[in-house]
Amino acid sequence: MPDRFLQIHTLTSYPGVLLNRDDAGYAKRLPFGGAVRTRVSSQCLKRHWRTFDGEGSLADIDGAEMSVRSRHSMRQMVAAPLISSGLDDARVVEATEAVMEHVLGKNSGKGSKTDALQTGQIVVLGRPELAYIRDLVRELVSDEGKVKDNAKKLLTREAKKNLGALGNAAGLDAALFGRMTTSDLLSRGDAAIHVAHAFTVHAEEAEDDYFSAIDDLLGQVSEDEESRGSGHIGTSELTSGLFYGYVVVDVPLLVSNLTGVSRKDYATADRALAAEVVARLIRLIATVSPGAKLGSTAPYAYAHAILVEAGDAQPRTLANAFARPVRGSDILREAYEALGRQVASFDEVYPDMVGARVLAGVDVAAGLRDQLRAEPGIHSLPEVARWASERVSG
Repeated sequence: MPDRFLQIHTLTSYPGVLLNRDDAGYAKRLPFGGAVRTRVSSQCLKRHWRTFDGEGSLADIDGAEMSVRSRHSMRQMVAAPLISSGLDDARVVEATEAVMEHVLGKNSGKGSKTDALQTGQIVVLGRPELAYIRDLVRELVSDEGKVKDNAKKLLTREAKKNLGALGNAAGLDAALFGRMTTSDLLSRGDAAIHVAHAFTVHAEEAEDDYFSAIDDLLGQVSEDEESRGSGHIGTSELTSGLFYGYVVVDVPLLVSNLTGVSRKDYATADRALAAEVVARLIRLIATVSPGAKLGSTAPYAYAHAILVEAGDAQPRTLANAFARPVRGSDILREAYEALGRQVASFDEVYPDMVGARVLAGVDVAAGLRDQLRAEPGIHSLPEVARWASERVSG
């Protein structure tokens, strides 16, 4: 019987970066345990894992397609191909508007005064859904008579039935991270991957970075006093920190979202795709960094430690290991010790709530492995990913 939940805990260090900014351009923050911490939002983390295009990306999984996440999908992926094929421009736009109202809701196209096919907010659609919508528009345009009259006949319960029959058509990333819809026709998908905001295990460490940009030609233009300065002066916040990250995989829901079977039947379903997703996700979590200010901070880091737990009980975060901010000259060692104490405390109070756990990390002492009761013989990230994948595949 495969485990119901996988819990993925990471410790990752970033020096001199600005990973995730707020509306004022400063690092996002979070008060916790009486101290303000530097934070990276779950939305930021998920986007970088979802869009990573290197080896081991989600998009490269055979037999799986990513969702289209855009306000412009109706224009670019429905109307434009039909117009390029020679269909009448005005009729295609009118028909697309009619289908949008039927599929997405009456206010779906209220996002732009200049483009009626632009939705008011980002819509997550799968390529099979977009292909079916495109076929509906083509049929409306091709039939003789007024488009609106054709739409009343075509966009009936049968169209709703056909759209629902597409099954898992929303795309891989929607199956993982969910899809919220306000339409009766599109299936709403709950996220099978639950991602917490990452935060520093210690109080925030930040400073304003004063910088200047020199105009190479300024001195040649004029020799007055003003020409001897820089072309631009500014400040930018930089932060450093050891971040705790936490991700939960709801295995039954993941299998259900990927295969279309009922959640309660996940154990008898084909779990090969879910197992591959989990293996890749663990690698992404450990090695893919938020990409802000790449040119000036090179914010690339691998996790110092990745702890994966498997079991059937409701998951629980280990964030309270750092409710008291870690202090001292060896932050990593102090964080390891705090993590070990928290796990040991949980295991004592709630025995048998975690079926098994594995740990891979840099500078991990044997004592910590013993304290965590981690399975022996697993020390590298590929081994952890393979172990987690096997817990899903059974």
